[in-house]
Amino acid sequence: MSKVCQITGKRARVGNNVSHANNKTKRKFYPNLHKKKFYIPEEDTWITLKVSSTALRTINKNGITAVLKKAKANGNKLV
Repeated sequence: MSKVCQITGKRARVGNNVSHANNKTKRKFYPNLHKKKFYIPEEDTWITLKVSSTALRTINKNGITAVLKKAKANGNKLV
């Protein structure tokens, strides 16, 4: 599976490692992803999502159903 958040769409970004001698080599900055199970009481089901820490904070604040509805409206593909 790719390292992409299913809620926010965050993905790996490309940058440089910079040494003390100012040598630059390519590297990747990966998002802080977690595989989490969420219970949806309206559907009485559990779903597993790969979400970033930012998405977890959003889910805690707004609720899983509101976040899923908004993600589907934005066109994010959810499992």
